[in-house]
Amino acid sequence: MNEYSHYSAFRVDMPEPGILTITFDRPDCMNTLDKVGHADLANIWKQIHTDDSVRAVLLKAEGRVFSAGGDFTLVQELIDTYEARVRMWREGRELVHNMLDCEKPIVSAINGPAAGAGLAAALMADVSIAARTARIVDGHTRLGVAAGDHAAIIWPLLCGMAKAKYYLMLCEPMSGEEAERIGLVSLVVDDEQLEEKALEVARRLANGAPTATRFTKHALNNWMRSAGPSFDASLALELLGFTGPEVREGLASFKEKRQPDFNRSKNSS
Repeated sequence: MNEYSHYSAFRVDMPEPGILTITFDRPDCMNTLDKVGHADLANIWKQIHTDDSVRAVLLKAEGRVFSAGGDFTLVQELIDTYEARVRMWREGRELVHNMLDCEKPIVSAINGPAAGAGLAAALMADVSIAARTARIVDGHTRLGVAAGDHAAIIWPLLCGMAKAKYYLMLCEPMSGEEAERIGLVSLVVDDEQLEEKALEVARRLANGAPTATRFTKHALNNWMRSAGPSFDASLALELLGFTGPEVREGLASFKEKRQPDFNRSKNSS
């Protein structure tokens, strides 16, 4: 898989013909994404789309954490520079739309904590499978910015507006079992069965009628494409939040391992 060897935040291989596996592979730092990793996750889907050797994709993680989102260095850069915010707006949009437009069916296997861009990719997969003890949380409001990187385009479709607002506005974590109950993921399995089940589903998709499967994906994804204006607005509002005081308090609270005091950040702005 030399043509995929330049990606640094994850490793790419093909455990069996037709099934491309993307594995988040920074377990020592909870599979967080740095500046390069975020760009890689946005761009790889265009390459997969045109790779005739790929019939299905499996997205998974090494270690006990699926992905803890963007690292502190990336967040600080977004706070500090306009150029970083513009870059992130483009990459956030490309991540979602490139996954929508990638004709190959995508399966995700979610283990442990999942947040940020890693969670966005996992939930944008065509079939998302969670371990029973997975801990899914959209952490944007806890950081002090709007939930913008994928939530507006897909959460209301998956679990309904009432549940989407509850979990996104309160930054409420949920288990894999709860995610399956409300419809946020396709399937939940016991932890020890996760990788085997995800590979089984990817294998079935790879061995199915390719054009029929891809056309079905394309047609269904038009529901999400129709929410494009809401998604664009949410992503722009998220990046606007990186210019304000709340995200500074949110980042400081993460670094200091304490609860944020957003009223204090408002009074000091």
